[in-house]
Amino acid sequence: MESADLNVLKRSHAWVSQGARVVLVIVLRTWGSSPRPPGSLMAMRDDGAVIGSVSGGCIEDDLIHEMHTEGMASLCPDDLPALRTYGVRAEEARKFGLPCGGTMELVLEPLGERSALDTLIERLSRRQSVLRALHLATGEVTLSESAVDQAPAIEGHVFKFALGPRYRMIVIGAGQLSRYLCGVATGLDFDVLVCDPRCEYWTDWDLHDVSITRDMPDDVVLEARPDVRTAVIALTHDPKLDDLALMHALQSDAFYVGALGSRRNNAARVDRLRTYFDLSDQELARLRGPAGIFIGSKTPPEIAISILAEVVAAKNGVSIPPEFGVKEGKEQLRVDPT
Repeated sequence: MESADLNVLKRSHAWVSQGARVVLVIVLRTWGSSPRPPGSLMAMRDDGAVIGSVSGGCIEDDLIHEMHTEGMASLCPDDLPALRTYGVRAEEARKFGLPCGGTMELVLEPLGERSALDTLIERLSRRQSVLRALHLATGEVTLSESAVDQAPAIEGHVFKFALGPRYRMIVIGAGQLSRYLCGVATGLDFDVLVCDPRCEYWTDWDLHDVSITRDMPDDVVLEARPDVRTAVIALTHDPKLDDLALMHALQSDAFYVGALGSRRNNAARVDRLRTYFDLSDQELARLRGPAGIFIGSKTPPEIAISILAEVVAAKNGVSIPPEFGVKEGKEQLRVDPT
């Protein structure tokens, strides 16, 4: 399963290769409330077919209608990139489903050989972060290394747009909780890898969008070289499986490292990591344990949601208020995850 952005780019490239005319639509910036954030992508073929989205549907419908009635020349005059703004007036905001008077500015780019899609797709497939610079006056594109999650912006006559690889999640343990967590994580567009050397835990495993391995978790984490778009979650309760993998994860750039268990178990885990693996206090402070936020979870599906909520908050740079931390003694900490 590919990231949503990479899927849009690959489909666009395929359409162009088949001889279709295609416009790539990118959310440049928003004011007020808007359905989709800056950087959202949609590609539209000359027959009105679309992939991706830039709004709740109303803006897409307007662009499709214009493509059908007036053609590509209306969207991108002279076959050059164009800017389009929706929601300046209150009635227009309501028409296009932009709540609270929201406004959205789009970049419309006609795709072709000058778009460098093949090189962009190849770099993203190798988990590189790429800064795509679109020269608005010529439609030419240049690619360079990018800072992670750099916001889209226009500098002079150049539209700069950063794209990064898909977010990954490495899950240690293939028990019942893992199945629920991984099923939702794939819907959140994570590239999920589950590792568990215990063969009995793979019986009837049926999540086809999840990669699995029976290699030892520490080897898996070490080989994966977690980056700032990687989360590592240990769910086995077995120090022989969890501890070494957590050590490698805490020494990496992973944006989230978490482990299941009570506060008492987590304190023992931290003590082992400090004593036997010589991790620093700074490294140990990165461990989310017990993993998850307090939502009164009592079942494996609810615990999975609790953990994923914390992962998504970390991914989006949102701090969890202390009152939402997992509470000691609550039922969700006593449920057997397997």
